[in-house]
Amino acid sequence: MRPNRSSWRLKMTSDREQHSRTSMHADASAWGEMLSAAYRDIADRTMRDLPIFNEALSVEAIAFRAREGRIVGMMVTPWFMNVVTPMRDGISQSSPGPGSNLRLRFPAGEIEFTVSDLVPVGSIASYSLFSPMFEFEDMASARATAEAALAALMSPANRAASHGTDAPHISSFDRRHFLHGVLTERRA
Repeated sequence: MRPNRSSWRLKMTSDREQHSRTSMHADASAWGEMLSAAYRDIADRTMRDLPIFNEALSVEAIAFRAREGRIVGMMVTPWFMNVVTPMRDGISQSSPGPGSNLRLRFPAGEIEFTVSDLVPVGSIASYSLFSPMFEFEDMASARATAEAALAALMSPANRAASHGTDAPHISSFDRRHFLHGVLTERRA
């Protein structure tokens, strides 16, 4: 009996897709760790003695993952919490330069990132959620908030919730409503 060519193609395609997904996940995790190392160096060299440094916290890349061909995750440091994505993923050569803004769409809505360069990582786009970080008593609470914020950002249900049912349709992400919802949910 001869194997069916269409099922063979389907199997090859799904194997490739699985490998691609596994590879992208590994790349996301590795990129998050590279980003952490860069921020740990910054913490040790320049930030530790500044008044915005929360000694109870450390530098950690949280939940970096692949989403629609782009790496995205949360960066927690003793001085900020940001949603971060590398510029090299899915961005054209005509990308905005450092200090420019870049709008990216997520299930919860569109948000405006700020582009910057971070040696040795390269160009990144960041969206600030908290700075400074003094409302966090420990790393566990910062981590829980980062995980909840990223989950909310990836949830289409939060688009409607953040704008209310009577609100006019707004295409951009509303940070105040988003954070209020995440913090209310986390503390409840």
